[in-house]
Amino acid sequence: MGIVSSLISQSFPPKSKFTVDDIPDLSGKVIIVTGANTGIGRETAKALLAHNAKVYIAARNKEKTEPVIQKLKEETKNEPIFLKLDLGDLKSIKASAEEFLSKESELHVLFNNAGVMIPPIEDLTKQGYDLQFGTNVLGHFYFTKLLLPALLAGAKSSPDGKARVVNTSSSAAYYTNTIDFNTLKDSPARRKKAGWMLYSQSKLGNVLIANELARRYADQGIVSTSLNPGNIKSDLQRHMSSVEHFIVDRMLYPTPYGALTQLWAGTSPQGVELNGKFLVPWARVGPTPKGAVKDSKIGEEVWKWCEEQVANV
Repeated sequence: MGIVSSLISQSFPPKSKFTVDDIPDLSGKVIIVTGANTGIGRETAKALLAHNAKVYIAARNKEKTEPVIQKLKEETKNEPIFLKLDLGDLKSIKASAEEFLSKESELHVLFNNAGVMIPPIEDLTKQGYDLQFGTNVLGHFYFTKLLLPALLAGAKSSPDGKARVVNTSSSAAYYTNTIDFNTLKDSPARRKKAGWMLYSQSKLGNVLIANELARRYADQGIVSTSLNPGNIKSDLQRHMSSVEHFIVDRMLYPTPYGALTQLWAGTSPQGVELNGKFLVPWARVGPTPKGAVKDSKIGEEVWKWCEEQVANV
């Protein structure tokens, strides 16, 4: 299937063969979902709680997250745990990981779900990175890196010998083939880039980091995937203009659909066989974006760049 036909298929996918009812019992599993206070992340957390996982909701604002926690408890009879995490601040990420590791020795699934899309161009992370790349890619890279000891311990304790890292990317990853390192921090080059291009670059970055994690840690039991959750109505579109909303909203599916593919990757028996794969709606393996083909060196370069950024936090 060519990329164009694949993108059409991803925009109008066939009925899913996987449903939340297919999720096995997750008792004893410790899971983190970033950005689980809203949208796809909330639906993901809801399904995990309904199947008895111990779920940490990693989000910035505890006050805003508390009503979500109470509602999820009412809906599932299981209560998630708040974990303070600001992916736009490397020091916050370090503190968040340390807090989690002080409570848990094992982590079985990490859903790197949170993200930002086309914010105002002047918006940067705390350390001055492009907000989209800094949050979507660098922030999740650092969080995952710090949690690797718990993930490796989770893999050893699991019957299948695996722990899973599920990275939420987008169909936007298909629209760029490279990473412009001159735009990852604020610069004249960055300010000349359209917000959509910076978003696409960050979503390709998600795939590159996911694939590099898959290559580096497969032999230690880590299963790393990336995915397009589908064209989903969520809080992610909050920075769109009214014209963009008018066009895009007519192509969007209800939010629960957006959780299906990542739940498939993170919970299903088939998920352990998906290391390094790019997944598409609903719960299918799709073509990897061209910029992240397996013989590309760019994944190594992005990984090295991320390592350099967090070396002295």
